[in-house]
Amino acid sequence: MGWLTKILKGYGLGSDHRVTEGRYDERYENDGSWGDPPTTSDELLDFDNEEIDRAIALSLAEEDERNVSSLVEDDTKSVCSSLKEEEEDDQHDEVTSHSEEDQDDEIPSHSEEDHKGKKVIDDNSYLEEDEELAKAIQLSLNMDSPPRNTYGSLFPRLPHFFQGVYRTCAGCNGRIGHGRFLSCMGGVWHPECFRCHACNLPISDYEFSMSENRPFHKSCYKEHHHPKCDVCKNFIPTNRGGLIEYRAHPFWLQKYCPAHEHDGTPRCCSCERMEPRDTRYLLLDDGRKLCLECLDSAIMDTHECQPLYLEIQDFYEGLNMKIEQQVPMLLVERQALNEAMEGEKQGHHHLPETRGLCLSEEQTISTIIRRPRVGAGRIFDMFTEPYKLVRRCEVTAILVLYSLPRLLTGSILAHEMMHAWLRLKGYSNLPPDVEEGICQVLAHMWLDSEIMAGASGTAVASSSSSAPAPAPASSKKGKRSQFEKQLGEFFKHQIESDTSAAYGDGFREGNKAVLKYGLRSTLDHIRLTGRFPC
Repeated sequence: MGWLTKILKGYGLGSDHRVTEGRYDERYENDGSWGDPPTTSDELLDFDNEEIDRAIALSLAEEDERNVSSLVEDDTKSVCSSLKEEEEDDQHDEVTSHSEEDQDDEIPSHSEEDHKGKKVIDDNSYLEEDEELAKAIQLSLNMDSPPRNTYGSLFPRLPHFFQGVYRTCAGCNGRIGHGRFLSCMGGVWHPECFRCHACNLPISDYEFSMSENRPFHKSCYKEHHHPKCDVCKNFIPTNRGGLIEYRAHPFWLQKYCPAHEHDGTPRCCSCERMEPRDTRYLLLDDGRKLCLECLDSAIMDTHECQPLYLEIQDFYEGLNMKIEQQVPMLLVERQALNEAMEGEKQGHHHLPETRGLCLSEEQTISTIIRRPRVGAGRIFDMFTEPYKLVRRCEVTAILVLYSLPRLLTGSILAHEMMHAWLRLKGYSNLPPDVEEGICQVLAHMWLDSEIMAGASGTAVASSSSSAPAPAPASSKKGKRSQFEKQLGEFFKHQIESDTSAAYGDGFREGNKAVLKYGLRSTLDHIRLTGRFPC
């Protein structure tokens, strides 16, 4: 009986250690895997029943052994007692009679014997042991089988009789008692509570992904977090090193596959965005491509550009920098612009593409006199005529590339008009970074005023200006579209982030001086020293 009791108690004594050691820890992402199915409860119950039957059988065998030993011992004592009684009967009959009576009186108080001399088993003497056996069997039936490490089981069971230590699901905050559980991400979970953050379905795959400490199915993570190309709309492939490599525009934040930079994918010559597949765009005669959004505000001929030219002149007059001379402004094709640039002896040109020129030499320029027709993604009926430039002052003409959006055309005009103002006012032989830098500052100031005018309906010059500019209406549209506002910010960004020494570094140094000392003081300092004030 004592052995049986130790077996049953032994199941509870080591449970804490076994459950802890048998716990499965899910590993993160690629290392995560699921184990083999756990041992079934029927198998564990069969094992428990065999153990109990074996314990009962051993206990009964031990009791039978004890009873047989008692019977043998009583038979031996009975034979010896009979021989002794026969000898004493011949010599002491009276003594023997007296002794038998005394012996009969003592039997009830010690061990009763039957008429054959065998020891009679008292049922009450083992009643207590039988009750202990029955209680032990009943206790074993009420208790779960002991936990076992199968080394293939993913979810070891935690017995409910192990009080004081239990697990709480990190998903539902409920208690994890019987059954399987998953240990990962620093907690334990019911299998049905460990769910994908995207689709809210349980994660039962061999691997899972994480983002911001949230679990995802591999497929859901790719759909929500793997970058897609904004051009081909496919998932951006990984490079040879297994890393996701893509190109991104610094302003528009457009992501695209690196291959699109070399596979002929069209890029807008104005906003510089890659054109998505199956998107319409305009192909110009000189090979440039223009997106339809930029085409919406594009200026296509010299006559159409004249109102914008007058706005720029008003802007300069508002800065107390009026140009008295009448300088012609012409919209030209790229070929005409390149030819004029070759015939110009002075000036600095923005490479790789020049989109405006301030001329000082007498030349004959081919200018666009009428807006061409647009159809089937191309332009038709381009009408041009020659225009002979006559030198009446230091500036003969301002040339601007055609088919650019209004805000970009205006910023080019503001830049070239500053070149004209410097030459007409006697600012000669300036270093490239000073001359190009201050011209970029004026272009940036004009864009600022246009963006503010589009937001509030009033044109406002920079705070460094000596007087506010008037508020003319737009030459192309009375109201700015949301895209046109973004386009203006993009053209400002281009000026601010230019990496060239003359245009980029010159602008940043000049803008710093204008913000610190004002435009008029900066120009006076340039006239005296040929440099920006520190």
